[in-house]
Amino acid sequence: MKQKRVTLWQCRAAVAIACAVMILTGLIPVIARAEQPTYDPNYPQNLQPEHLSCSSAILVEAETGEVIFEKNADSRIYPASTTKILTAYLGLLLNDPDRQVTISASAMDVEEGSSMIPLSFGETVRFEDLIYATVLRSGNEGANAIAETVSGSIPAFADLMNTAAESFGCVATHFTNPHGLHDENHYSTARDMALIARTAMQNETFRDIVRRDHYEMPEDNIYKARTLPTNNRFMRNTADNAETYYPDGIGIKTGNTSAAGYCYVGAAERDGVTLISCVFHARSDAARYTDTIKLMDYGFTQYTGVSIAELYTRNPRVVDIAHYALTDSNLGKLTLALHQIDKQGEDKIVTSMSNIDYLSHHLNDITITEYTRAFSAPIQEGEVMGTLTYYDDQGLPTVYQLLATRSIARRPQLAPSIEDIIAYTESDKNPFPRLTFEFAFFYIFLPLFVIWLIVRFFKRLKQRHTRKKKRHREIEPQERYFR
Repeated sequence: MKQKRVTLWQCRAAVAIACAVMILTGLIPVIARAEQPTYDPNYPQNLQPEHLSCSSAILVEAETGEVIFEKNADSRIYPASTTKILTAYLGLLLNDPDRQVTISASAMDVEEGSSMIPLSFGETVRFEDLIYATVLRSGNEGANAIAETVSGSIPAFADLMNTAAESFGCVATHFTNPHGLHDENHYSTARDMALIARTAMQNETFRDIVRRDHYEMPEDNIYKARTLPTNNRFMRNTADNAETYYPDGIGIKTGNTSAAGYCYVGAAERDGVTLISCVFHARSDAARYTDTIKLMDYGFTQYTGVSIAELYTRNPRVVDIAHYALTDSNLGKLTLALHQIDKQGEDKIVTSMSNIDYLSHHLNDITITEYTRAFSAPIQEGEVMGTLTYYDDQGLPTVYQLLATRSIARRPQLAPSIEDIIAYTESDKNPFPRLTFEFAFFYIFLPLFVIWLIVRFFKRLKQRHTRKKKRHREIEPQERYFR
């Protein structure tokens, strides 16, 4: 059988093709990575899911619960120590903060090497101090002690946790312990954990706990007074936390196990807007905070707190004034300014950036306007034309005055209106009219002249009647006497 001879140029071509394939195969992932947009902190509004290192995340507006951003928010996750959010909240809700709690041996039964406050067996602490220490130090023995104090046992407390989570609206959550150490049946989702955090943040004491960077633990029967710093780098403003500290941060809780990865449930507040974020299974300790910061920065570009005054400034009231002088360049149109006079409630509205223009053009839907002045010249700058009132969610009012921004003269040839006459009369302190030429002519001389004419008329009429009667009088016969 005759074999084909392979020429040198064919060998070279084959090698070139093979090298090209290898190069292109190696470049495809590089090209694909290059095409993906990179995160630019100067434009946080451009955040994409791939910019986050975590596998699951969500961002919500705390007041309404509206979801602003999410990434695999319904995927099952292990919450690790973020579980203690619900543990602390239920403890605050269901027990006396001044109750003295003695740490039991079962409460101290935790995995070796897991996070501790630390507490000791037989130590007696005030219950609220226990909650502060548990949250800030993420102490597993503290979580056990809270559970036993509230429900008598850890399994009973876990049942309470599941009942509470279901009442909050969680649909994919199940707890088996109060601390979050790994258990296959202890799981949740980013969406459900946001519901739990949002509920807990409505408690004033819980908010105070999670926003602290340390806690002064008082002396007890075992330990002297001590300072407990928080494990939460989101809240620690120190030189070594420059990349993880967030100035607007107000909490909440870290978590970390080998199965859960690095987790963080955070909260931040700016200009009246409160955001809650959940980051689960981030690639590193620092990454869970940087992911959280990206989410918060994104959220604050989408939501803002806007006051009634700010909304009004975008679309102020303009009214038409009657009887304006013909020299008025604005033809009687008057813009009213807003001046706050009484504030009992909160006049800031949390809304999305896209909704601000709508609210400003529909301010009548959320406020009550009452005009107290007729829209008639003359108008003086600063004159009160009416009031505008806003009621917050608790029904507390904020009242503003509507003020004239300029003066408007009255058209001089117009006769005074009834309102003007009444106003002038009521403002006149003199109960008797002033003696002027016009008053004397119309109210004294003219009536007297008319009366004189009437008297003269009747007098002349009587004289004419008398003369006529004399002319027609008969001649009476005279008696004659003859002698």
